[in-house]
Amino acid sequence: MSDRAYQIIEGRGNCRILLTCDHASNHVPEWVAGGNLGIGAADMNRHIAYDVGAAGVTRALAAILGATAILSDFSRLVIDPNRGEDDPTLLMRLYDGTIIPANRLAGEAELNQRLDRLYRPYHDALAGLAARRDDTVIVAIHSFTPQLRNRPPRPWQVGVLYSHLDERLSQALLARLAADSGLCVGDNEPYLGHLPGDAIDRHALQPRRHNTLIEVRNDLIATPEGQEAWAARLAPFILAAMADCGL
Repeated sequence: MSDRAYQIIEGRGNCRILLTCDHASNHVPEWVAGGNLGIGAADMNRHIAYDVGAAGVTRALAAILGATAILSDFSRLVIDPNRGEDDPTLLMRLYDGTIIPANRLAGEAELNQRLDRLYRPYHDALAGLAARRDDTVIVAIHSFTPQLRNRPPRPWQVGVLYSHLDERLSQALLARLAADSGLCVGDNEPYLGHLPGDAIDRHALQPRRHNTLIEVRNDLIATPEGQEAWAARLAPFILAAMADCGL
């Protein structure tokens, strides 16, 4: 596997949607702790290392919508591209009960190397794609675990996350999803959608671009079939919500 910071899927036609997948991969580059963060394969294959199934949903949505997409190509445990550079969780040392040995003693020099080789190139590429046109709409794709350790189960199948600074597209999408009686939809669940300095804040809120963030419960998209099915299910909702906003 390469040690590039991101992958880009080029769109087709005149689609204004830019899909982002900040936590697409659980890859650890060889130059980071010899490619091993010191945790087992089971932990590297669960939600603490990446958003399970989100990359497949993103790729399938890109194909259906003709949208351009950018996907990270490194584990969020190496460095989290969905955090601001000054966020204390940028380099996680403990996550959902698992200690990350390779991060425990990582100092400023190690952090800066990961910023320079992974985090900043990803954000530079995302910024460049978003700036290609004046009417870019950013749709961020994530997934969430059905249950954190020692926490209640999460009932939502899909969540729509947003900031109070711009609820336009997200509220339209929530209304469309809520009209589907077969769905359990989270309104700013399982997390609140406003985190200063995160990817949406940086690339959508600050430049005043229409945006939304979609979280799918990862047990529903653990297989390629589930990823394709959920992409096909979400695509018309996204387009309908955009039309409702006059986009």
